[in-house]
Amino acid sequence: MPEQSTSQSPDVIIIGAGAAGLMCAIAAGQRGRRVLVLEHANKVGKKILMSGGGRCNFTNLFTAPDNFISANQHFCKSALSRFTQHDFIALVHKHGIAFHEKKLGQLFCDNKSRDILNMLLAECDAAGVCIQTSVSVGKVQAVSDGFQLTTTTASLQCQSLVIATGGLSIPKMGATGFGYALAKQFGLQVLPTSPALVPFTLSADLLQAFAGLSGVSAAVEVSCNGVRFSENMLFTHRGLSGPAMLQMSSYWRPGASVEINVLPQMDVLAELRKARQNSPKITVSAWLAAHLSKNLARCLLQLWCPQLQDQRLADCADADFSKLQRLFCQWQLKPNGTEGYRTAEVTLGGVATAEVSSKSFVARNQPGLYFIGEVLDVTGQLGGYNFQWAWASGHACGQCV
Repeated sequence: MPEQSTSQSPDVIIIGAGAAGLMCAIAAGQRGRRVLVLEHANKVGKKILMSGGGRCNFTNLFTAPDNFISANQHFCKSALSRFTQHDFIALVHKHGIAFHEKKLGQLFCDNKSRDILNMLLAECDAAGVCIQTSVSVGKVQAVSDGFQLTTTTASLQCQSLVIATGGLSIPKMGATGFGYALAKQFGLQVLPTSPALVPFTLSADLLQAFAGLSGVSAAVEVSCNGVRFSENMLFTHRGLSGPAMLQMSSYWRPGASVEINVLPQMDVLAELRKARQNSPKITVSAWLAAHLSKNLARCLLQLWCPQLQDQRLADCADADFSKLQRLFCQWQLKPNGTEGYRTAEVTLGGVATAEVSSKSFVARNQPGLYFIGEVLDVTGQLGGYNFQWAWASGHACGQCV
């Protein structure tokens, strides 16, 4: 275990024992810095443990700057290039953790998320890092040789202070706005925040129309604001979820519509004409049920064009087919909203990257004060990208604190 002196007179204090905070602690500790990590929750790495359905989607093979949203698209490039997905994979291999690619480059533990957390804690221990849980930070002030912190257990001082407190997503796991408030205290700009990677909610009328579809999923192509994703969409009792909708929630803005193609792999007009020629007696609903789930086909037809659902293809005109193509391939849906921070995986917005060095993550106007991970205005897409940002920003910062 680290010596007691580390916790009493650290060089570096990191607030937040999540993915970014632990990675920063490892990198700083390996440089010989005396590191103390403070976590206000009773356990470290809670989001790591619950991620990926308990198997932790810890990175993505295809990580690139284009997978991130920020007011400055270039900011993330430096850290991502200096600690890549392959660097983290090498660490996973070092600890003998079995993993697999699920799809689209997404890497998951074969066993459970605890393997990744145990790996980080083992690396912290080897680097002499001291971690304290159930410690809340109150007052923070700059002093001549660093920072003075008042916590629920002690008064502490350090040369370098790292804010790795995350965003506002999933408050039941301890998320707070502490990092944003501290940034403002020291004069840094904080961009507006909103829930991201979060399910959509629907109007009461649409919820009633889709009442029998809860749990039904479909492979769709969804687009909004010039961004397009091809993934599964899931109907829920509150609205729409699944990877496609979670991805799109990061780009959607209140009041906007999203366009959904529920038959993305098909030229619907051409296929309907071919079916009319080859199987003229089958009904529109029977044809659709062969390409979508029966319940989904029936529900959408009932909602959009009930007069066609029992009509034989032989009795349909090309105009009917064109209408079906438009409805099923260019479905314009206006979400009522989202489920909010309660179920959001990450937070959009945060501490403005213009205020922070992309190399060291130090605040430009406050020497010794650093911001890393989700608290910054850098948000990854779904699929392990947010963890890779945590590893990369934490590692880069740990080289400099």
